[in-house]
Amino acid sequence: MALKPPATLKRKSSMPVWASIGWRVLAVVGLLALAVGVHWIERDGLKDTADGHVSFLDILYFTSISVTTTGYGDIVPVSNSARMFDAFVVTPIRVFVVLLFLGTAYNFVLKRTWDKWHMAVIQRNLARHIIVAGYGTTGSETVDELIARGRDPGSIVVIDQNEGNIARAKECGCIVLQADATRDQVLNDVRIGTAESMIVCAGRDDTSILITLTARHLAPALPISVIVRNEDNELPARAAGATTVVNPVSFAGLLLASSCQGPHLSDYLMDLASIHGQVELSERKVRPEEIGQPLSAIATGLGVQIYRDGLPHSHKAPEAQALLAGDTILEIVTR
Repeated sequence: MALKPPATLKRKSSMPVWASIGWRVLAVVGLLALAVGVHWIERDGLKDTADGHVSFLDILYFTSISVTTTGYGDIVPVSNSARMFDAFVVTPIRVFVVLLFLGTAYNFVLKRTWDKWHMAVIQRNLARHIIVAGYGTTGSETVDELIARGRDPGSIVVIDQNEGNIARAKECGCIVLQADATRDQVLNDVRIGTAESMIVCAGRDDTSILITLTARHLAPALPISVIVRNEDNELPARAAGATTVVNPVSFAGLLLASSCQGPHLSDYLMDLASIHGQVELSERKVRPEEIGQPLSAIATGLGVQIYRDGLPHSHKAPEAQALLAGDTILEIVTR
């Protein structure tokens, strides 16, 4: 496992773009003013090869070309103090000014242009992907489980506002977007309309429900799974458009209650839920060759339930005695 760099505290800059550019311009002007002032004071150490007289305009001219270029030789420093000032002050100012302009150009032109182009390339290839809104403890474990089940990390898009979470998701190979998943534009940026499914685990029930509501508005047919920690919020989450609502507290209670009835029941339930178990609970559509057969006759695993027209039917129900086209089968398969 690769070592992670130590985390550092960071805060989004509150300085607008115009102010960020402005202080850079002021820094350059201040450095030029410093060089002009010292050159004016030490003008006796300069020589003008044109007329022999060094005026203030000559100082401005000499300073500007000295800072931006190597000079033309028409005005040159002749005294030791003037030469030392040019060597140890003007030269570092020249380097600093060049780096300052290059940094400004990179931040506000090159980097933004590159980021927009790179994002457009990723968006063009986004289809049948899984969107994970929230990469905290639950979100990261969900992504790990998806990858363990054979999902390509490049087909998983993680949205989170925390920079550390985004960095960890990127290390896993996921496509990441540091943004607020409750915003329409953010979900459109990750091409929610072409996604295969969405998992919402924002860490707060109200935020998760709001994300679900926004996603359902943009993608009416998208399967959305959301985790809520308060039982009272299960109904609002379904009303917001969640296809599946998971309550980890209820699931933990189920495991604890099962453990009282037998020491192996909770282990088997964990095997069914995890990729690391010996058996797996699988869901699939009925195959053409299985139509008309009973659920107990399927050869791929142990059929336990079918869904027909959105309604569940157990393996002993009359509906399970003859599979129909469009049925969804739940089966237990061996890994």
